[in-house]
Amino acid sequence: MLIEDLGNLGEFIGSLGVIFSLIYLGKQIQQQNVITRAQFGHSLTQRLYERYFQTSRDREYAEFMALDWSSNSLSSTDSWRIQMAILTYLVDIFDVYDKVKAGLVDEGHLNTRMRTLKFGVMKTTNARMVWGSWKLNRDSEFVEWFEEEIYGGESIMEVSENEEEQRLRDQLNTRR
Repeated sequence: MLIEDLGNLGEFIGSLGVIFSLIYLGKQIQQQNVITRAQFGHSLTQRLYERYFQTSRDREYAEFMALDWSSNSLSSTDSWRIQMAILTYLVDIFDVYDKVKAGLVDEGHLNTRMRTLKFGVMKTTNARMVWGSWKLNRDSEFVEWFEEEIYGGESIMEVSENEEEQRLRDQLNTRR
């Protein structure tokens, strides 16, 4: 065997090594993606579990959650607390929606949260006010998707202003 033949054989073996290394690297990346998706999914599930557990162990929080959020007789403090809770739900939805779009978590995480919001929370005046101001932070694709899911495509900016005027009138009438 000539030196040239040995050199060719060495190049061939080196090429096979590169091919196998690339296959191995691809498998490692694929496995890391699966692990990353699982970690994101776990952290999203953990956030829900913490909310549920807080309700079961904290009487004041449970009483707050049990309020009629659509009532016109809520105190200013309760309205503020409700608005902050709704903002927390929206930020959670924003995060999960973005992760689903990026392929980092399963759509089931988003569907679970949206089912909860469809129970009526987002139909309240406080929720419409929060959404009306925070929707400006999102792109039109998200806004259209969210409003279709929650409000059947109805634009919320105008509705929020009318409902807030009515709520203020109702509060004034109950104080008289």
